Amino acid sequence: MKDSFGRSITYLRVSVTDRCDFRCVYCMSEHMSFLPKAEMLTLEELERLCLVFVDKGVERLRITGGEPLVRRNVMTLFERLGRRIGDGLKEVTLTTNGSQLTRYAQGLADAGVRRVNVSLDTRDPELFRRITRWGELPKVLDGIEAAAKAGLDIKINAVALRGQNEDEIPDLMRWSHAQGFDFTLIETMPLGDVDEDRVDRYLPLSLVRARLEREVTLTPSTHRTGGPARYFDVAETGGRLGLITPLTHNFCESCNRVRVTCTGTLYMCLGQEDSADLRAPLRASASDEPLHAAIEAAIRHKPRGHDFVIDRRSAAPALARPMSMTGG
Repeated sequence: MKDSFGRSITYLRVSVTDRCDFRCVYCMSEHMSFLPKAEMLTLEELERLCLVFVDKGVERLRITGGEPLVRRNVMTLFERLGRRIGDGLKEVTLTTNGSQLTRYAQGLADAGVRRVNVSLDTRDPELFRRITRWGELPKVLDGIEAAAKAGLDIKINAVALRGQNEDEIPDLMRWSHAQGFDFTLIETMPLGDVDEDRVDRYLPLSLVRARLEREVTLTPSTHRTGGPARYFDVAETGGRLGLITPLTHNFCESCNRVRVTCTGTLYMCLGQEDSADLRAPLRASASDEPLHAAIEAAIRHKPRGHDFVIDRRSAAPALARPMSMTGG
């Protein structure tokens, strides 16, 4: 699949639920209202949709949420999708908060998952509780350990938050690298009402990088995972640092991604409202032809790029749609 700008679409991020067992301050309101379960696609429908995308040239699937592992029976989806690895599909990966990994890490590995991204913004238990509102740090650290024992490659993702975890970032990177994990920093994105003013928390990664370079040597790396991160080799730790910078340095010119929500809505860009309903053609016919047509029409309308901006004159988000609904 190619969009109107000649970009090949080879990467699909699929949200299997908007629900989560955390309430991270940059992601959602503490008193979040979730979708009625009747509006969500079944696991069988999600599988069918994913495999249509694979037939159309998608090589990488990333399962997201909310927290994907809180969805009941979600492991059956991983098992079924895993059977297509090597048959047009290169990999199935997962983004998780880590809370359920002690239970599911080995099953994920058995299903063919080789890489997981774990969100971890701090190793300070009190700060972890403040950022996640409901999370328990020991449970997440145990989950990360279980994933490592299962043989999964782990990348630690941290959102850079001014006044919260910014002083901890160098140590969090060193800890990640000492465990053999990659480490990626992400700028906070203006999506949804989160009960806080993002202007106060926004920390540009250009500033973080400059601070890190006072302590370590960063060399641009050719390493790529199919996502938006730019990677750097860190001489002093022997590890890799990824930077995802939707505000200070967007990555739209090489975007190869689209996203499907748990309701079957296809978003061609995380930072735009352009979307297409795939649930209707999915349920209208046992044939996949209507789905193929709907996907092709949507891809032709993929925008050139997003319009993310932190507006210091307004606390309102750039988009009302929360990250947990679109898929992290």
